[in-house]
Formats: sequence, C-alpha cells, structure tokens
Amino acid sequence: MTQVALHHPCPPRRRFGLKTLLDAVSLYRQRCTLARLDARALEDIGITREQAEAEASRRIWDAPEFWQR
Repeated sequence: MTQVALHHPCPPRRRFGLKTLLDAVSLYRQRCTLARLDARALEDIGITREQAEAEASRRIWDAPEFWQR
C-alpha cells in the first residue's frame, strides 16, 4: 500500500450553491425547534429561555463561526 504525506494541508474550499442552501434551511429548522422547547428541555441542554430566544431570532446568514471556516 502506498502512503502519501502532505506537508501543506489543502485549504478548505469555500462552500456555495446547494450545500449552502441546505445548511441555511437546516439552521432555520434548528432555530425554530429551539424556540419551541419547553422549560424542562432548555434546562436539560443548559440554556435559559432568553438565550434560546436570542439564538432563535438570529438571521439565517448569521451562522455560527465554525460554519464560516
């Protein structure tokens, strides 16, 4: 078996097109679900109602930083 060692990692490609659209739809659904959680579920994941509402009210293009790498 041949092994290849990369001394310089390949830079990540910028995401665009269908993948970006699907990610945006997924984020929208996650935020809608977060907004509907009851107090017990919010306590289970360790956030307050105010934090959940703040996250749920963010715009679609306001994605988490780790998505923008």
